[in-house]
Amino acid sequence: MTLTLAILLPGIVLALLGLALLLARSAALGILRAFPRSKIATVIFFGGATVWFLYNIWHLSAADFGDYKNILLVGFAAIALFAFKSVPDFLAVRGLSILILLAAMPLLMAGYMNYEHPLIYFQKGFVYLCISLAIWLGAQPYRLRNFLEFISAKPNRTVMLGAASLGYGFWLIIVSFIY
Repeated sequence: MTLTLAILLPGIVLALLGLALLLARSAALGILRAFPRSKIATVIFFGGATVWFLYNIWHLSAADFGDYKNILLVGFAAIALFAFKSVPDFLAVRGLSILILLAAMPLLMAGYMNYEHPLIYFQKGFVYLCISLAIWLGAQPYRLRNFLEFISAKPNRTVMLGAASLGYGFWLIIVSFIY
């Protein structure tokens, strides 16, 4: 992944989230409030995270437990299937957390050892914040539900979050072209 794309993608995601929160506030909040326990979101996010994680296991080298990759593949696939069956509550939030953690590596590796462009630290700081939130929400997924209830309690909170997301998203889009 190129550095421009690694900065541009988070910027686009943030800008789209901000636009949705500002322009279609009630519809966006309805979708976001239904997200933590949504079965469709569970299949999309946790299913996508499972496929990506199993893909990474399948491509392990011999130095990274590659000799045991078939055992690991079957074991983690079984755990994912049992999670769908046994623990479906807030599985969409956990799937999103896993996807954020898996996506963080290519985003950070694009700017690895790149000290000539200090503007990329805006992207790196955002990615590290997302990593921290993903670990926290993966362990306590009900906190996302509580946060969504908090921002939807007063309309100005939604507007402030949407404006901040849109502003930082646009800043990352600008940075992706001027670094």
